[in-house]
Amino acid sequence: MEVALAHDYLTQRGGAERVALALTDVFPGAPLYTSVYAPDQTFDGFAGVDVRTSWLQRVPLLRRDPRLALPLLPPAWEGLRPRGADVVVSSSSGWAHGIGPEPGCGRVVYCHNPARWLYQPDDYAGHRATGAALRLLGRGLSRWDRRAAASADHYFANSRSVRDRIRRVYGIDAEVLPPPVSVDPAGEQEPVEGLEPGFWLTVARGRGYKNVQAVIDGVGLLDDGQLALVGSPEPGQVSDDRNRWLGVVSDAQLRWLYAHARALVSVSYEDFGLTPLEANAFGTPAVVLRAGGFLDTLAEGVSGAFVEEPEPEAVASALRDLPDFDRAAVVAHASRFGFDAFAARMRQVATEVAART
Repeated sequence: MEVALAHDYLTQRGGAERVALALTDVFPGAPLYTSVYAPDQTFDGFAGVDVRTSWLQRVPLLRRDPRLALPLLPPAWEGLRPRGADVVVSSSSGWAHGIGPEPGCGRVVYCHNPARWLYQPDDYAGHRATGAALRLLGRGLSRWDRRAAASADHYFANSRSVRDRIRRVYGIDAEVLPPPVSVDPAGEQEPVEGLEPGFWLTVARGRGYKNVQAVIDGVGLLDDGQLALVGSPEPGQVSDDRNRWLGVVSDAQLRWLYAHARALVSVSYEDFGLTPLEANAFGTPAVVLRAGGFLDTLAEGVSGAFVEEPEPEAVASALRDLPDFDRAAVVAHASRFGFDAFAARMRQVATEVAART
């Protein structure tokens, strides 16, 4: 069986990119198609993968921020044609499911979320004016997106929350398959200078729906404690005595942060919610919003606690009341989301789809 892989764009270090990297281990040797690829902006593991890009790769500005190519991404993806593939497995948040394979090639889609830029533009943009522009642009692209979704032979959702959105947007009953936890607790750790164990930790890119400011303000309401922030800050946000913006960190530094944090804290509206599980794999509990994918990934009272709303007072209250957790039980919870179960189901479905088509 000849398998080809696809992922929206390889320009960041996020949960979706970790899933795409995991798929290269599920189907070793398979080429990975993507719109643009910036090796210095994503995980080093892709350096050993046969990455094949669209014509957008020739535009340096788009490699830095592929969102600037929104109206160009549909034709770019339709122009990517995996030759000789029996099945294409797409890791998609609204683009890769539109890849144009040869007739008779099966399509399997692992959906992180229906296109946020199209169906949740204000969340995606983080700015009302930008959201309005996305809504206007999206009117002409939603037809393409729904047609691309309908072309799949099998559709996966990464959580129950995303499954419900897929049903609402596309009318597709997707199978829920949680992504694997891929941060290895046994890997190398590199301490982050200036941080002492026991800090609060949040891991999030600068997007409006991540609600990072609520975490910052919530920690600020506590009598003490430092917050370490992994990810690009939004404009105007800088480090101070209570908050350390770390930007993009290496995997070795991320392991150290997970291992030495008091807890991971997030009040974002996540499609799946992978970071709590990554922290749990090190025995570190999580304090997360009772919404979205976090409902699938956090076991209340076992692996962490919920925050009821994305407001500073709610964050501060949850952190003040956070009990000590059994680290062995926290690790055991994370182990339920392992690579083997994910890989076995992926291979089974890809084989069945290839045989049918």
